[in-house]
Amino acid sequence: MSTLIEFSIALFLAVLVVLIHYETLRHTSASLPRLKLPPRQRILVVICAAFFAHLIEITLYAVSYLALEQFIGSGIVAGQPVGSFYDYFYYSITTYTTLGIGDLYPMEGLRLLSGMESLVGLMMITWSASFTYLCMEKFWKLH
Repeated sequence: MSTLIEFSIALFLAVLVVLIHYETLRHTSASLPRLKLPPRQRILVVICAAFFAHLIEITLYAVSYLALEQFIGSGIVAGQPVGSFYDYFYYSITTYTTLGIGDLYPMEGLRLLSGMESLVGLMMITWSASFTYLCMEKFWKLH
């Protein structure tokens, strides 16, 4: 039963993260032509919007790790002592970015969620990079 819960949460988070990212980039794309900003500053808006979306997504994963460990008992984040939300947030950042420092690592049921977060994070980061490139290509000509 626990594996079904973990898989459901991992799938739900993947869909939620894609929707958050899509809506953030869609809204940013629609807003850019209306902004009365020079081209360079528009690119900064794109980067800030993508960064903000990534932070929200990382936070959602951190909350999920905390909830799965402390309330559902699906596993633990082991390694260095983990006691505060900051620790889960740090672990989520290193997992989302696929940095994987190794001082914290998932055990038991959290392994599935960690693997999914890495896959989704990689996709969202490359999506942001592609979107930024397309915006730069469009607004660079306006210099």
